[in-house]
Formats: sequence, structure tokens, C-alpha cells
Amino acid sequence: MRHVRSGKLGIGTALGVAVAAAGTLAMAPAATAVTPDTATLSFDCGSYGSGTATLTATQDGTAATISLSTSAIKSPIDIGANSVTSTLTLTKNGSETTEFSGSSNPAIPAGSEVSTGPLSGTVAAGDSLEGKSLKVVVLGITATCNATSAQSPGPFVF
Repeated sequence: MRHVRSGKLGIGTALGVAVAAAGTLAMAPAATAVTPDTATLSFDCGSYGSGTATLTATQDGTAATISLSTSAIKSPIDIGANSVTSTLTLTKNGSETTEFSGSSNPAIPAGSEVSTGPLSGTVAAGDSLEGKSLKVVVLGITATCNATSAQSPGPFVF
């Protein structure tokens, strides 16, 4: 009988630990959220082309990232991972600007849309950011793109 009793104690102890852990997780602060988390806008990149861009934003406290994929720029050659340097300029709260930048990208096959990010930046609670321009540097060649539409469904609000 002792064997059975110690088995019950082991299950009870494990259950108690699991309940305590779940309670700890429930009390942990929730990650802050950006709304919307995905938006689109159009860019004109001059001789490099024009098209739609999809932006995906995430937030962790005051740190935020935006990843971007755009049909406005297509790669003429294969581009290796982490070889595109990008700066996304956004209108901040309607009047100021802020920049998100980085040199992180997946490998991009020739003829494919340029994807870049995550681009890193800093935000404060309540910041409203909308894409304004994008600068992409690949193999020393710079493409500058200007937004030609409002961000849809609207600005990112952190």
C-alpha cells in the first residue's frame, strides 16, 4: 500500500507544481500589441519600379520591428541572406518621422520581390506610425521609394 500512496503523492505534487506554474504564467505581463499587425501601401521607386508593399509589425515594450516585402523592387540577380541594408522612414504621430533600419533579409532569388527585415526601431505607447519612404541598398546600389498611398487599413498604433 505504501507504493500506491507514494504514487498518489507524486501525482498530487506534480499537479500542484503545474497549477503553481500556470498561476505564475497568468500573472506575467502580456506582451504589448501593435494594431494592426499587418498593413499595405504603395511605393514608387523611380526607375526600379513601383508596386505594393506589405509591412508586418511587432512590439516588445519600446522595441519594435517591421518586416517588409514589396513588388516595387525585384531583384535582377540572386541576393544572399543578410546582404540588403534597408531604412524605412515612417511618419510618427502625424508630424514627426522615425526610422526603422536593419540588414536582415532572406535569400532572394533573381526576379523575386525584395523582402527585408526585421527592421528595428523604438516606439512609445500610443505612437502612430505610417510608412513614408523606403531606402534599399543592395551591392552598393541604392533604390529610394516614396509612398504613393496611405497605409491600409491604417497607421500602426503601438
